[in-house]
Amino acid sequence: MEDDDLAAGLAGLAGLLTDHRMLSETLTEIAGFAVRAIPGAEGAGLTVLEDDRPQTVVATATFVRAVDDVQQAVGEGPAVLAVRTRQTQTSGSLGGERRWPRFGPRAGRIGVHSVLSLPLLVPEQVVGALTVYAHGKDAFTLDAVRLGEMFARPAAVAVRNAQALAGSQRLAAQLGEALTSRAVIDQALGIIMSRTGAGPEEAFERLRTMSQSQHKKVAAVARTLVEEAIGRARARRPDDHPRG
Repeated sequence: MEDDDLAAGLAGLAGLLTDHRMLSETLTEIAGFAVRAIPGAEGAGLTVLEDDRPQTVVATATFVRAVDDVQQAVGEGPAVLAVRTRQTQTSGSLGGERRWPRFGPRAGRIGVHSVLSLPLLVPEQVVGALTVYAHGKDAFTLDAVRLGEMFARPAAVAVRNAQALAGSQRLAAQLGEALTSRAVIDQALGIIMSRTGAGPEEAFERLRTMSQSQHKKVAAVARTLVEEAIGRARARRPDDHPRG
């Protein structure tokens, strides 16, 4: 039965990136599959590195978010250690866990006593940690650790791929926005040149001066100029439908 759950979780990972999801949705799916695949897990949190620091990005349950918030606040805990050492971390009695004297007792007071944190490793890189929790003590057996580590390997690849896809989508959006802004700026320069007889460099300097005086980006000022010019042109256009 446990192997079947692992197989189902791995199958879910394999199909994650076949459609267009937001990064947070994909990571939440990965964490959800971990809960299903790892025996004893009641909730999972997924921590990824941001500016070389582990940050919890998603959680499958409210109690997981609460525990992980404590971990981030005190700067210690299973996910932090898993990322730093690249080693699996587990505990069956967080309230008395000596490795995390600030985190463990507070997690215990929340009612969470067992944890299994798995580093997410791709070749020569750690991308984060997948951490599953349970309320009871000693919830994660050696077999659960084994299955968790089996799940973590493809999960790391799925997380890295999801991050790469999201990065590509952000870059494409930024490039599209930049191209659109460039076109609008060119249109605004044409309007300024036609009104003033200025050359391209002088027109751009005028646009830049307007940007500074209005405390707006050049692209925003250019867009306003173009919209105003279009509005005036439409106002001057004769009515297409003769009045009877």
